[in-house]
Amino acid sequence: MLSLIMIKKKMKGLFTLFFSFFTLISFSQVINIDTEEEFKAKIWNYEKNSQTFNYLGQKPCIIDFYADWCGPCRRLSPILEEIEKEYNGKILIYKINTDKQRSLASVFGIRSLPSLLFCPMKGQAQMAVGFRSKEQLKEMIDVILLKK
Repeated sequence: MLSLIMIKKKMKGLFTLFFSFFTLISFSQVINIDTEEEFKAKIWNYEKNSQTFNYLGQKPCIIDFYADWCGPCRRLSPILEEIEKEYNGKILIYKINTDKQRSLASVFGIRSLPSLLFCPMKGQAQMAVGFRSKEQLKEMIDVILLKK
């Protein structure tokens, strides 16, 4: 009888751990863009409309141009994850590794990292170069993306 109770407690603990892990992974909106085709489908097809940036998404977004070797990029990454959770689905955050996607970095003229492109649903996208604090990013999101 005692061992049956212990088994139930262990199963409950494992279920809780699995559910927490599944929830964390399945609801994250930080999206890595790994191919040009994915970029053209989700963000902007620059081959069809090369003159004007026309964001294709359903929610405002931030595009984080980064590199693994970049110290400020590594500091910014967890801040962007926190912000994504705080804004709870109101914005999307995309990440593009400029070492792997050199052509996308070239399309945007990326020369310094990190570079963040803020894409509102209406209006012109705006680029911010260099590390930004969480407070600065939240203010930029509110003003540029959510028009508060």
